[in-house]
Amino acid sequence: MIQTERALQQVLEWGRSLTGFADEHAVEAVRGGQYILQRIHPSLRDTSARTGRDPQNETLIVAFYRELALLFWLDDCNDLGLIAPEQLAAVEQALGQGVPCALPGFEGCAALRASLAALAYDRRDYAQLLDDTRCYCAALRAGHAQAAGAERWSYAEYLHNGIDSIAYANVFCCLSLLWGLDMATLRARPAFRQVLRLISAIGRLQNDLHGRDKDRSAGEADNAAILLLQRYPAMPVLEFLNNELAGHKRMLHRVMAEERFPAPWGPLIEAMAAIRAEYYQTSTSRYRSDAAGGGQRAPA
Repeated sequence: MIQTERALQQVLEWGRSLTGFADEHAVEAVRGGQYILQRIHPSLRDTSARTGRDPQNETLIVAFYRELALLFWLDDCNDLGLIAPEQLAAVEQALGQGVPCALPGFEGCAALRASLAALAYDRRDYAQLLDDTRCYCAALRAGHAQAAGAERWSYAEYLHNGIDSIAYANVFCCLSLLWGLDMATLRARPAFRQVLRLISAIGRLQNDLHGRDKDRSAGEADNAAILLLQRYPAMPVLEFLNNELAGHKRMLHRVMAEERFPAPWGPLIEAMAAIRAEYYQTSTSRYRSDAAGGGQRAPA
């Protein structure tokens, strides 16, 4: 696999064309991307006989890392106000439609979308990636708006929005686009769609539980634990959310045991289910749980 420093430099070089892009976005994208690719590498190697897509192809790997970095950047554009609202609206439209941004300072958006369109093993994945990006951006906007507003969502509303704002659909679709994982066909299966929703709900709960203390200290209200405590101050929130997380995991394991999905979907889903311990807990910046760490949001 491409060396970490070499990959990081390529992501940073691309990111310099995005206003507000920070080194952290590239660092965490490469670190998280490596975690995923290492976990599914044996399966990708097996599928390469069918697809001709080398799991160690540098161009494909860097494109994946850049898409992850884009998700981190978009998240912080919403949460931290890295760019002006009119700039963010133009960026979201460009990324969701696959066209150049109408405003200067965001050339990397068009460059990444053009590269993914050219690399797509299945054009259906590229069309789906645009749709998933629109859903992700809409969920980020909705979460930010409700957290800043006077009326709080119910837990059910929050989790429904959080399934899109965790961005796992974008991550999976990008992997499928680059390595020919046939996600467009699999989406027609109800069990696969159920798996996507369950693993995304798991990801949202893991993210919120891990980030609860830092979100609270930063005044961030877009977190399930904080939302529930605001509504029900005496509620044993951590016990409730950990039970919710365990229940979603049991449901996921049942579906995965009953269905047979082609490689590398089994190892990929397992990797994402373990991300709290294997990725968040080892973060040196974005996901640190001590006071010295940086921001706390996932590719949310």
